[in-house]
Amino acid sequence: MRLTNYTDYSLRVLIYLAAKDQEKLSNIKEIADVYGISKNHLMKVTYELGKMGILSTTRGRNGGIKLALDPSDINIGSVVRKTEDDFNMVECFDPVANQCVISPVCGLRHVLNKALQSYFQILDGYTLADLVTNQRQLQELLHPN
Repeated sequence: MRLTNYTDYSLRVLIYLAAKDQEKLSNIKEIADVYGISKNHLMKVTYELGKMGILSTTRGRNGGIKLALDPSDINIGSVVRKTEDDFNMVECFDPVANQCVISPVCGLRHVLNKALQSYFQILDGYTLADLVTNQRQLQELLHPN
C-alpha cells in the first residue's frame, strides 16, 4: 500500500510542528523550505488539518500554525484515515466500480482486507508523540538555529 503525497505531507507537517517549541508559531514557507516541497500543497494540507482540529491557524502578519492538540492526542491511524481518499487496494474493494468476474468466489479480497485491517491496527497504536521521541535530533535537522 502506498500513501498519497497529501498524507505524507500531512504527517511531515505534524512531525515538524511536534519537534519544535509547542508555543511558537511556524509558517508554511519555512516548512516547505525545510522539506523541499511545494508551498501551495502545504497550504492545502494545513488548511485541511486546521478544519480537522489538529492544527491551530492564526492569520495575519504575525500569524502561523501550531498543533491544536498535544502530540500524544494525535493518533497516526486517524490522520491517515482522514487524509487518504480511499483504501480500495484492488477493484473489488469498490462495489460501484467492481467489474472483476471472479469477485463472487475470489479469496483475494478477504486476504487484502485482513492485511488492511492489520495495517490500521499498527497505525492506531501510535501517536504523533511516538514519532518524535528523538526530538533533539529532529530539531537539529528541521530547526538548525
